[in-house]
Amino acid sequence: MSISRRTLLRNTAALGAFAGAGLPHIWNKNADLTYAAGGDIKVGVLFSLTGGLSIIEKSLHDATMMAISEINAAGGVKGMKISAIAEDGASDPKTYNEKASKLVIQDKVPTVFGSYTSASRKAVLPVFEKRNNLYFYPTYYEGFECSKNVVYTGAVPNQQLSNFIPWIIKTLGKKKFFIVGSNYIYPREMAKVSKILIEKNGGEWIADEYLELGHSEWGSMVNKIKGSGCDVVLSNVVGDSVVAFYREYKNQGLTHDKLPICATVTSEIEIAAMGAEYAVGSYTSFPYFQAIDTDRNKAFVERYRAFVKDPKAVTHHALESSYFQVFLWKQAVEKAAEITPAAIRDAVKGQEFDAPNGHVKIDPDNLHTYLTPRIAQWLPDGQGKIIDAYKEPTIPLPYVAYGETPTNLFCTGKGLDTVKLKT
Repeated sequence: MSISRRTLLRNTAALGAFAGAGLPHIWNKNADLTYAAGGDIKVGVLFSLTGGLSIIEKSLHDATMMAISEINAAGGVKGMKISAIAEDGASDPKTYNEKASKLVIQDKVPTVFGSYTSASRKAVLPVFEKRNNLYFYPTYYEGFECSKNVVYTGAVPNQQLSNFIPWIIKTLGKKKFFIVGSNYIYPREMAKVSKILIEKNGGEWIADEYLELGHSEWGSMVNKIKGSGCDVVLSNVVGDSVVAFYREYKNQGLTHDKLPICATVTSEIEIAAMGAEYAVGSYTSFPYFQAIDTDRNKAFVERYRAFVKDPKAVTHHALESSYFQVFLWKQAVEKAAEITPAAIRDAVKGQEFDAPNGHVKIDPDNLHTYLTPRIAQWLPDGQGKIIDAYKEPTIPLPYVAYGETPTNLFCTGKGLDTVKLKT
């Protein structure tokens, strides 16, 4: 292919101007893959800004944008600003898939931060697997997945249940569990893990019941709980159904001092939505609560409130993970000195960061995150009083609860693992 002298001179001049601009020593094998106008680094931000899940996911979007804003204000990534392309998953898995495809194929971003439910994660996963792109997922989830194209920064079952179930049985003295959840993968898989741990610790589960995600009529279910003979309710109910469930629970005269709800999902944001009086005395297990009494977390809460311009805004686990994962990504890009999904993925392995919840680390084998398990009891002000906590972060074991697996498993490097363990 011939090139005219004029074209050659023009391109050479442009290259000289680029080099003379003092841009950092970060390169990209495909220059149109990741740069926005002005040499910024493009990333995707994909959460539900509309629909039933937006009550939660809007806060995850805001926390992600806050982290990007803070990084940019501090000089960006080796001098380059992060440019966010935000899309709305609309609380719909199909829409999530379409928006993920748009970000990866059309916008050519090397990384997307996004989604809340396992249904939405499963919907976008084929896009990232097929295109060998990178997805940062901030939500606590059921485990049993290990993709080389996903960095998981929320809790896995051993970081929510391995501490919680024994504590319920041994400290609360409750042994008869009524398990209730929303009808999709996360609650059902968490129930499987819970049953193993309940039986292992000398308890019994007497029911395992589900209602559809978003279901608002809880009268019949609560009545079933009342007549079951249980002495504790393990709740894996998700989204706005949490509000309806807790309100009906109190309306039917059940109290958490006698028959407590112990939850894996209920956080500050659901309690703010339902009214604190409906949750007082109940419990939740998470690595992060707004009530963590450290200067770092208090400053984080105040910065978040200032960012969203709401002095009463609450923070919660998935929100906090949405925030700190952007900093782990930044560190990985700086280490890689190359803005491609493969380079960032390799560089994020072993990355550590002092997050609002404490010290976190990406496990280099499975791309999940070391987190510190905590249990809180909800107070009349809508905040959780932390009554039990591990002294240090614990290793993420996305598979271990499903079988007798003494050590961690790792990603095969071939996409989704298909390791089969006894359940």
